[in-house]
Amino acid sequence: MSVKYICRHCQTKIGEISNGDVNEMRLGFHLLTPEERNEMVSYNQHGDITVKVVCDYCKEALDKNPELSLISNPLQ
Repeated sequence: MSVKYICRHCQTKIGEISNGDVNEMRLGFHLLTPEERNEMVSYNQHGDITVKVVCDYCKEALDKNPELSLISNPLQ
């Protein structure tokens, strides 16, 4: 099982954990609400996980220009 972290806005790969020793409890997924989990975490048919987060570049852009958050894909 691998866990890939990508930016939800620009699709940049942020990181990957390919250690088979990782589980959802250690990653903290149990702390997410069902809505957050549904929005952020997805699984493929091989059991790999993709987690959508916000990269530093997009966070900075959104912090400086909060109106961008009103657009569905502001930082493509």
